[in-house]
Amino acid sequence: MDIFKTDNGLAQGFRASADVVAALGIPYAAPPFGADRFRAPRPAPAWSGVRDCVKFGPIAPQSAELPGAPVWSPGDEDILTLNIWTPASAPAPAPDGGRLPVLVWIHGGAYTFGSSAQPDFDGTVLARAGLVVVTLNHRIGFEGFGHVPGGAAGGHPDNRGLLDQVEALRWVRENIAVFGGDPGNVTIAGQSSGAASVACLMVMDRARGLFRRAIAHSPASPCYPPEIAEATTREIAAAAGCPATPEGLTSMTPQALVAATDQVVDDYRRDPASGSRHYDPSLYAPVLDGDVLPTDPLEGMSAGAARGVDLLVCHTTEEYWLLDAVGSCAKVTTDEQLALFAQDFGLPDGLVAGYRAAMPDAPVSDVHLAVFGDLLFGEYGNRLAEAHARAGGRTFLSRFDRRRTGPDGTVRAWHCADIPFAFGTLDDEAVAFLVGGTPTPADHELSRRMVRAWADFAADGNPGWPSLDGNSTSQARMWVADGDATDGRRASLRAPWAGVDFPVLRP
Repeated sequence: MDIFKTDNGLAQGFRASADVVAALGIPYAAPPFGADRFRAPRPAPAWSGVRDCVKFGPIAPQSAELPGAPVWSPGDEDILTLNIWTPASAPAPAPDGGRLPVLVWIHGGAYTFGSSAQPDFDGTVLARAGLVVVTLNHRIGFEGFGHVPGGAAGGHPDNRGLLDQVEALRWVRENIAVFGGDPGNVTIAGQSSGAASVACLMVMDRARGLFRRAIAHSPASPCYPPEIAEATTREIAAAAGCPATPEGLTSMTPQALVAATDQVVDDYRRDPASGSRHYDPSLYAPVLDGDVLPTDPLEGMSAGAARGVDLLVCHTTEEYWLLDAVGSCAKVTTDEQLALFAQDFGLPDGLVAGYRAAMPDAPVSDVHLAVFGDLLFGEYGNRLAEAHARAGGRTFLSRFDRRRTGPDGTVRAWHCADIPFAFGTLDDEAVAFLVGGTPTPADHELSRRMVRAWADFAADGNPGWPSLDGNSTSQARMWVADGDATDGRRASLRAPWAGVDFPVLRP
């Protein structure tokens, strides 16, 4: 039997494959409800006997229903759990046991939805490549990133989702050796809001020393200053029908705050005059509270706050086309709408003109999606990488540019499409929409190379191509299905951003 002795008790895993053992749903912190609601995480309680760790733990409160993933059920409280995949031949926990590098994955989902139980995050293939893989759930939505008046002074700190991630990393440091992992060689990784969480952890004092490398795929911009978080709380409280006070918010069930969030989001979607949130009403983001998160990650990396952490950044070349395809962003199809979009985000006049010059035959909707994707993901990721490199951090940059044309049209190199390739899960039916159907042999070869890059980077900090020199992005690796290539179009679309300050705050 595959039984692991953790600090909290015995955990029994199972064979995910002939050569990989998995242990799912292991608590790393106590349930964050009741007296612990809106508070910093507490360590997980011990258990007696052997805990059967063969299924994922409950997911955090949310309304999303994602393909192949579990849904949240009101009453689920033991949500702060993690999952581990390790090679069946992983070394025993001994000082000279040659322990394996560890990769800790933080899921995305606009800080509002998602979980570690999504099929594309299965760690079997990466474990087979020589890693001990950890995925985790953390608080999202208002539970994890909503501002509670009074903040830390009242016992309700901002950025509780980030504090959950830190608590999980502490658990990994104390326990991963029994799974064959090296607590001194941990890489944190994430995509979208998970990648932005990675960037935040890199500049957080509370997370210092808990990891040595970081992978950020499509990091999302921005963080919010306190005044935006406070305004959002007032909107949520009004929609929930409660006072915007700690007592009022605590009196609301998690289900009520999820419903209030959905109502506020819907109000923004329906109102074209509501400003920047009309286009993509993501209500939550890490809060620049000066305590848990002392600085914006871009500013912190520019100042060298994470100089000692190796960083690998990737973004897709057509990020926002996914959000358009699934209907989660406003349609912009006329020049007048495009001009209002730029005005609502405070973008300079020349920026949209630069995209038009680079995309002379594209419809207005494509110009909008290109600008928006770079605003939220692509350009922000480029700047994180370059800032880290300029400050002396070892930095690698890559771009995912794989497309596929089939009977239903072109599946673009859009947001999230790179992750099944990096995890080696592109054969799962739940990700067919992301990758455009049944993978081809060329797709499998691309996945093999991306898995190897992650595994090598986690092992020794070298994914297989030159690092940035602090002044140029010419060393970026391009991921395409038929071999590496240089995408000149992407290079041309960086020029309009010259002189535009980041982060561009919303709303």
